[in-house]
Parts: sequence; C-alpha cells; structure tokens
Amino acid sequence: MTFRHPLKALFYLNLLIVTLLIGYKIYLNFSQTDFKAVHTDQVEQLHQQLDDRESFSFAVVGNINNSVGFFERKMIPRLNESDIDFLVSAGNAVSGGGEDKYRAIYGTLSHLDMPYLLTFGQHEYEDFGSFRFYEHFGPHFFSVRIDNSRLIFLDSTGKTPWKWQLRWLKDLLQQSDARHLFMFTGHPLLNTGQELMFEDRDDYLQPEEFRTGLLELINEHNVDAVFSANLSLFSRQERNDTLFITTGGAGGLVLNTDTSFYHYVRVSVSPEALSTEVVRFNSNQNPVLERLEGLWFFVYSLFYVGYLNFILLVSVLTVIGIKLYNLVFTSRDYYPDYDLDPTPWLEEPLRVAMFTNNYLPFIGGVPISIDRLRRGLEKLRNRVLVIAPTYQDQEKDEQDVVRAPSLLAMGKKREFRLANIFVSRLRREVRDFRPDIIHLHHPFWLGSLGLFMARRLKVPAIYTYHTRLEHYAHFVPLPGMLFRNLISHALIKHFANKCDGVIVPTYSGEEYLRMIGVKSPVFVQPTGIDYNRFRAVSEDAVRGLRQSLGIGDECVFISVSRLSNEKNIDFMIDAIDMLRRQTSQPFRFLIIGGGHEQDRLQARIDSLDLQDHIMLTGPVPPDEMVTYYRLGDLFLFASKSETQGMVILEAMAAGLPVVAVRSSGIDDVVRQGYNGFKTPEKRDQWSERVKALLEDEPLRKELSAHALEFARDYSIEQCARDMKFIYATLLAEKERS
Repeated sequence: MTFRHPLKALFYLNLLIVTLLIGYKIYLNFSQTDFKAVHTDQVEQLHQQLDDRESFSFAVVGNINNSVGFFERKMIPRLNESDIDFLVSAGNAVSGGGEDKYRAIYGTLSHLDMPYLLTFGQHEYEDFGSFRFYEHFGPHFFSVRIDNSRLIFLDSTGKTPWKWQLRWLKDLLQQSDARHLFMFTGHPLLNTGQELMFEDRDDYLQPEEFRTGLLELINEHNVDAVFSANLSLFSRQERNDTLFITTGGAGGLVLNTDTSFYHYVRVSVSPEALSTEVVRFNSNQNPVLERLEGLWFFVYSLFYVGYLNFILLVSVLTVIGIKLYNLVFTSRDYYPDYDLDPTPWLEEPLRVAMFTNNYLPFIGGVPISIDRLRRGLEKLRNRVLVIAPTYQDQEKDEQDVVRAPSLLAMGKKREFRLANIFVSRLRREVRDFRPDIIHLHHPFWLGSLGLFMARRLKVPAIYTYHTRLEHYAHFVPLPGMLFRNLISHALIKHFANKCDGVIVPTYSGEEYLRMIGVKSPVFVQPTGIDYNRFRAVSEDAVRGLRQSLGIGDECVFISVSRLSNEKNIDFMIDAIDMLRRQTSQPFRFLIIGGGHEQDRLQARIDSLDLQDHIMLTGPVPPDEMVTYYRLGDLFLFASKSETQGMVILEAMAAGLPVVAVRSSGIDDVVRQGYNGFKTPEKRDQWSERVKALLEDEPLRKELSAHALEFARDYSIEQCARDMKFIYATLLAEKERS
C-alpha cells in the first residue's frame, strides 16, 4: 500500500470529525435547554446564604477564557473545598461572545458549589455577545447589596454609554449606606507598570473621560477595592486608601512568571475590616519545565475553548495541511495516458447499455443520433441495450430496447416523457444484460439511474453532452434566469465529473465543459450520418415530392428543427420576410418538424402574408427525410442551442450549403465561405448571405460540392469505430485502476 492511501484516510477521518463537531455545536445551540437571567437565581442564593451573616468571603477570578484544562479541572475543586461563600468573575469568563462559548461557561460554572456573578468584560462583548450576556445572565451593569457590603458591576466595553453609567453610579453611591464598597470594571483603571506581551492602550479602561470621572467617584465615596481583569497577570496597587487589583490568572494567556501565574484573589469581609489574599497555584516543576509548560499553555490558550473546539481546530488544520501537501507534493500528469492499450477490447464484441430520456418514435436529434450509433455498433458485432421511456406509437416487438413506463408527458405534442425510474424491472434487465460499459445521454433522471447502475455493476460510465440545457429553461418549473445562469451549468458539471468520461460532438463543446469545471476525460466525437443513404435518392423521387408539395422551378430552402422556442424559428421568419422584399428571385422555404409552437408559428406566417414563401410541413418520417433534403438547394438554420447540429451534416450529405447563426456546435461544422456561411444573430446579415446564395448559382454549386466532401468524413460506420475505441480506452483505464 502506498503512502497516499493512509493520507487519504486521514483526510476523510478529520473531515468526518470536523463535520461531527460542527454538528454537535449546532446541536448545542438549538437543542439544549435554554438558560436565562442566571444572575437572578445567583443573587437569590446569595441573599439566602448571607443576609444574616456579618462576615463572609468571596473569590475574584479573571480571564477564565472558557478554560476547562485549568479553571474547571484544577481551580474549581480547590474553590469547592475552601470556605469561600461565592465567586465573582472580573471579566473575560468566556473566550468570545459566541453562543457555544456562553453555553460552555455555563456548563463549567455548574460545577461550582457556590453562587457566582459575572462582570461584562471585553470577551463577553465580542462576536455580538452583548445580547447573549444580557439574555443568559442579565444587565451589563448592575449592583448587589450583601448585608453591609455593596458589589457594583460596570460595563467597561463601550456597549453602555459611559456618561449614563457615571450618572447611575453617582446616584447609587450618594444613597448607599454600605460599610464596604467593591467595584468590578473588566478593564483596569490604572496602568500596572509592568512590561507585557502584546500590551495595548485598549487593554485599559477607555475613554480617558470615563476613567477620570470614575476615579473621582471612587475617591469621593471611599470605595474599598476595584477589581479588573483583561491582563494575564496579578497586580495590586493602592491609591487614596482604595485597592486596585488586576487579576487575570484563571486560565487565560498565563506565562508562569513572577507576575503572570495561575491564581485567584480571596476577599474576606467582616464588620471591622476586609482583607485580600492571592491564592497561587504552583506547578512544582523545575524552572525549565515550568517555563515550557507556561509556553504550552500560552499557545494552548490562544486556541482553546473547551476540548471539543480544540479537537475541531486540530482537525481543520489537519485537513488543510493534507490538502496543501497534495497540492504541493503530489505529482500530476494532465496529459492522457498514452501507455493504455485498448486493443483487447477493440477485438472483442462489447455489450453497451444506453440510458436516454427520449428515443424513437419521438423525432429529435438525440433519439436519431442514438439510433444511428446503435446500428453502427451492431454492424461491428457489438450488442446494444437501450433504456428509454414508453411512447404510445412505439413498435410492439422491439429488440434490445427496455421501456420505462411514462409517468408524465409534457409539451403540447406530449413529446417529452418523464419515465418511472423506480421500476425494479429496469435494474433487473440491465443486470441480466451484463454490460461492459454504460453510455448516458442525459445528465438527469434516466441518466442518473444509468450512473447508479454503472457504480453498482462496477463498469465505466460515459456521458454524451448532447444538449445545451440553459436554452431549455422554458420547460423547467423554476425561475428562468436561475436555471439558465446557475442550475443548468452546475447540473452538467456535477454529473460529468461523476462519469469516467464525457463525449462532446465538437471542440467548442469541449471548451465549454472545461470552462464550467469538468475534470473527467473529454473525447471529441461527432455524431455519425448515413452518408451513402443520402446519395442513393433517385431523381424521380425528388420530382414526385416537388409536385406533391406544389413547388415549381423556384429555389428551395430547407430547415429541419423541432418547433420550439430554443430553435429560434421566429428569427428565420422575420429574416425571410426581409429577404422577399429585397430579391426578385422566386424561392420556397420548407421548415420540417413538429412541436408545441407549430400553431403559433403558422399564425405568425399568416399574419406576415408569407404563405407563398414559407411552409410548415410538420414532422416527416425518418425514411422520407433524405428525399426532403435532396429536394432542397440551400439549408437554413438559426438555433443557438445545438452541441453539434446534426441536421447540418445531414444537409451537407445531401449537397446543401448552409447559412446558420454562429453558435456552439455550428462553428465546428460550418466553414465560412467553404461549405456555407455563419453570421451573428442579426437578420440583415443572415438574410444577406441567403440572398447571395439564392442569386449566385455558381457560388451555390461550388459550396455544395464542398459540403458533400466535408460530410463524407462523418459516416455512421466511422463514428461507430471511433466510439468503440473510446469505450475500449475507458475499459483499459478501468482495469488499470
């Protein structure tokens, strides 16, 4: 086993951990029992325990930072064993204001055997945490009276206007008769005078006016002690008989130095006096190990918010690291593997299962191309099984065609069928057929079933990109722009990348697939045409058709297309209306095909008085199409939704030069000035090219000869041979991998 496999396993393991932990965090946010106004219950407990006592003690901690490793596991057991009555956080009990941080600290504090109160500090405020503190614990500034003492909590974050706090505090102190006054501000008022890592001006109480006004009130009303956090150290200063204590050793960025160490401050209160004591936690290690441990906790605390978040962070970093490793150190060969040998599969008959959402007797480009490919492969001794929807007028005794019951028929002519892909018979018959390869002709529905079967049977799946889906938005019950600009491209990309290979009929189609992000191997293989059949039509058959349609000696234009919005028929009608006014040369334009737009288009032709120039023939049986092509002198086309434009190749096989609107699928088969002309979607330029070929017979005959020569290379037989080579290549790749 290579090193690549365990690395891949590690990647997916960590991805699973990340997914589970994120899911767990979501679970915590939405499923756990909510907690509100916790300070109300804590104050009630304080009054029950201390209202009849003149002496009590409490602990002050700062910078808990959601520390499980130190605060929860080491400090809380010591606090519970002491005779301390309650605990006060001087700020930064959480490492951030996220909901998970608040839920974590609530769980940590539940291990205390005493009431507690929290100061609204900088970390409580971060990440939109102010409303969470208010909801879960209480107001950002408040006051609590305990017997002969008053505890005052201020908001030092800037959330509450400082002028309002000073006014409130002044009124509170003027009315207070408490013997002892304790204040908690989150941010220190006085500079500690110690050199600190990453020290910043905003670590202290701001703005200057707030600090000055607060110091004046503290001095005026003889506040006993002011407790702050926000710095990872212990500092004790005395100013005008007031103690200013900064305590930040409950789990934050502690360095285990003389000033930065793990500790809490014990405050003892009696009627006569009060005292403070620093309770320090020693590591009992030699200085080197102590410094290393301090450095570890420093790094650890930067990322640590409970062990779940730590694991989450490590997993995310591992996933990123593996991806970077693969990007930098894994060799890539973007060229085809020329060592593959498809010969064994070229010499043996193959069993090919084809899945399509439409098929004969429905007349369309995809069904006709599938039928031609099937016949070409069968001539090469291969066997083909087609899985397609049912139609009312389908043949009764079809060989090697499995029909899926139609659940729904769409379109005015009910030409589009939604098959029931959940019929177990389909899967059973495909399994019994034992295909060597599965060929998919649509990127959804029956195509999805085919891809599923390929994975179950462990055979290659290849997809032919027949259709520009974005031009079919009018058939989809979704906002047109959403489907056209986003969903259609995403659907093709997602489906194609799941297949072992993708076939496109033109190089412009290949460019499109690469642009939308398809990474599967792409093979350019045009659809074949029955070239010899077009040359076998007799002149008598053409003359008979001309007479039956009532056409005299005028020049005949042909177009073959489904009568649907995406085929751009209106463009040609308007251009022909323009042309008849610019030429005296007689012509007739036959538009061959059926579709849901037929009645509307006929009404438009009638309204423009074009009945003598344009005829909608309706659908023509495939066996008769070659005669219609040979009837024509020029082939006209305006669709922009083609991936190849197979009817253009058929027209060329009948010797018809082409005038088409430039688009994907057209660019590759129409060579400008050689076998036809391609123009922008502008009626004047398109009709000008039609007029030139209509009036210049020598030019028309020259381009006709070139069209015949060009179409000769697209025979069904050659297409089938090329397609089998593609199948064999994928089978060789499948066997190697």
